[in-house]
Amino acid sequence: MGNTVLHTLLVPDHLEEMFYIGVLFAAGSAVMVVVAVALVMVRRPVTAWATGALVSLGMIVGFLLSRTVGLPNGYYESGWEAPYGPLSLLAEGVFVLAFLTWLGVRSQEDAAPERPYRAPRERTAPGSGASKSW
Repeated sequence: MGNTVLHTLLVPDHLEEMFYIGVLFAAGSAVMVVVAVALVMVRRPVTAWATGALVSLGMIVGFLLSRTVGLPNGYYESGWEAPYGPLSLLAEGVFVLAFLTWLGVRSQEDAAPERPYRAPRERTAPGSGASKSW
């Protein structure tokens, strides 16, 4: 949700500066709200996790491109735009790491073999040779 709040705060300025960037911020924020709700409400949130991770990675890549080679229509940002830039990168990176952790835990659970059921063994009384249940 931190990602959503940060990008939503930046939408108005970016709509004025470069309209498509503002639209991308608004769309990314809306998608992340849906992802957050789905992570809480959906029984199998695979799609929510994957969508959130892809959007977060896209935002990270967009941030880096906008500060290095620039984006279409001559959009180029200089600097980190503190505190929004570093906080956004942190929120997006944490989401991606949480997704990878969830994915690793989930695959370990899926890969763990179930222990087969074994009926209790009957014990024999010492020296009797006969089988008795204790």
